[in-house]
Amino acid sequence: MPNLSTTRMSSKGQVVIPEEIRDRLGLASGTQFVVVGDRDVVILKALSAPSIRGFDDLMLKARRQARKSGLKKADVEAALAKVRGRR
Repeated sequence: MPNLSTTRMSSKGQVVIPEEIRDRLGLASGTQFVVVGDRDVVILKALSAPSIRGFDDLMLKARRQARKSGLKKADVEAALAKVRGRR
């Protein structure tokens, strides 16, 4: 399995990820990526939803941090209402 391949960018800025890499990484049409560029380096990181366990861990960390910073449920509700235009 090759780890290295070449590709080109189209006039529309599109880049094709070579088939052997797509297959090896399990990338399908519609996969979303975070794109990071620094000087002559471009990194594509595939996005995926966390597992239920991973999501639960994220929620636990967020709740702990909110408690630690003094954030209240009413603060979150007010922020959501403001963003949704329902002040």
